[in-house]
Amino acid sequence: MTQYNPNIHHRRSIRLKGYDYAQEGLYFITICCKNKYQLFGKIIKEQMHLNEFGIIAHHEWLNTENIRTNCLLHEFIIMPNHMHGIIEITFNNQETHKSSIGKFQSPSQTIGSIIRGYKIATIKKIKNIILGDSGDPRTGELQFAPSTQFAPSGDLFARKKIIALNYKIWQRDYHDHIIRDERAYKNISNYIKNNPKNRAKK
Repeated sequence: MTQYNPNIHHRRSIRLKGYDYAQEGLYFITICCKNKYQLFGKIIKEQMHLNEFGIIAHHEWLNTENIRTNCLLHEFIIMPNHMHGIIEITFNNQETHKSSIGKFQSPSQTIGSIIRGYKIATIKKIKNIILGDSGDPRTGELQFAPSTQFAPSGDLFARKKIIALNYKIWQRDYHDHIIRDERAYKNISNYIKNNPKNRAKK
């Protein structure tokens, strides 16, 4: 399998033309931070250490299963300036949506809608943390919280960049790869697991 380069993203659509992204299947997803800024932590000794914003990105990805009825999460990792994940669509619920207009229902559950929801949730939570802290959010000079179980919080560089981006922390698009067989699944899973180690060697 050709190794995917997460730094290559284009403004044009990178979706597979004519493909139904609501149908059952496994998808390898990569979402990059705006301008490739390292907003979510650092790689230390070949291991990823999340800052407070990376922890939010981690938890909100996990929360995807709680708010979507037809998806399962497989291997994933939050990296300093992007995230990788395998997500499984377990059934196509688009017909259910069409037949239940006016009734309470979970959000549309195509890959595109899942990614949009994830981006919105992380931005909202991160913005609330920064604006809720003491100090002037325009300068980034804030009183930081104690260390977390992942890594020290209060990444001043990340806060300043997030504020400078006006909280638009994600690239506009994302990359997806349809996983078609077990061999590809294993290769991609291993790629995700080893991403910090491989990045540290570069």
